[in-house]
Amino acid sequence: MNETSRGVWAMIAACVIWGLSPLYYKLIAHIAPLEVLAHRTLWSLVFFGVLLIMQGRLRQVFTLLSHARAVAGVGFAAVMISTNWFLYILSIQIGHTVEASLGYYIFPLVAVLLGRLVFKEHLTRGQWLAIVLAACAVVVLSVGLGAPPWISLILAFTFGLYGLLKKQSTAGPVVSVTAEVLLLSPLALVWLWGVHTQGWQGVVGRAGGVFGQDLRDSLILIFSGPMTASPLILFSYASRRVSLSTVGVIQYLNPTLQFICAVVVFGEVFTGIHAIAFGLIWLALAIYSVQAILYERALSRAVASAPGSETV
Repeated sequence: MNETSRGVWAMIAACVIWGLSPLYYKLIAHIAPLEVLAHRTLWSLVFFGVLLIMQGRLRQVFTLLSHARAVAGVGFAAVMISTNWFLYILSIQIGHTVEASLGYYIFPLVAVLLGRLVFKEHLTRGQWLAIVLAACAVVVLSVGLGAPPWISLILAFTFGLYGLLKKQSTAGPVVSVTAEVLLLSPLALVWLWGVHTQGWQGVVGRAGGVFGQDLRDSLILIFSGPMTASPLILFSYASRRVSLSTVGVIQYLNPTLQFICAVVVFGEVFTGIHAIAFGLIWLALAIYSVQAILYERALSRAVASAPGSETV
């Protein structure tokens, strides 16, 4: 198996873990989402910290956080990813996994739009058409269901803004995520202290403090660390070995598996309005993917035909 094939399989494995994660969070749906988020933050820090110690790279985290500007960027990224994680966990617990999957379908188009607005990147007609179709899907859902799909939109834009910050970061993905959860860990510890000793309940008004009380729940919460870290590591491995268009297309496996979990496993409602909206999104993503593939092929041909390309 060559490096490209390994990269493809690593990307598929990462997306399968992400796509089937609703099954994991459904197992602990009786635990308040803020408590789950706090444990996910802390056990991710433990997992990433051990990994970086084994690689001799832990110092890079503190080097990153030694610059005020970098701390501000890492802090904002931490807010975006923690908001994304919390809303994703909450959406599964309250039976809105369909909306969550829609958010991750919309995300690539949001990323393209943010690239245009922030970096003034050129968009082709096909990309503009894809963005317009996604906007139409949101309008259809808003009119048909009587309210905008807030969960989808917030998930898409928080992850889009998170990706925007990552694009400007010079740190590797493991180092930067470790820095993010390190900044979040004091908040997580304070929240767990309040849950266990003061009876804090959070947004869902549900008593917590299950860690250490139930072996099954405690082990599942600990597993949130490697479950968060492993797909990120696989994604990083794949990104260095396969083309961006391939990564983009395979990534749609993630929300597709989330969607299947929602409709087939959890039995969530999927109306005709949902079908129209998802149809528009899938058409938009098909157009976007074709555009990305054509652009990458044109770029490869341009590089191959450039003078001196044999030595590049």
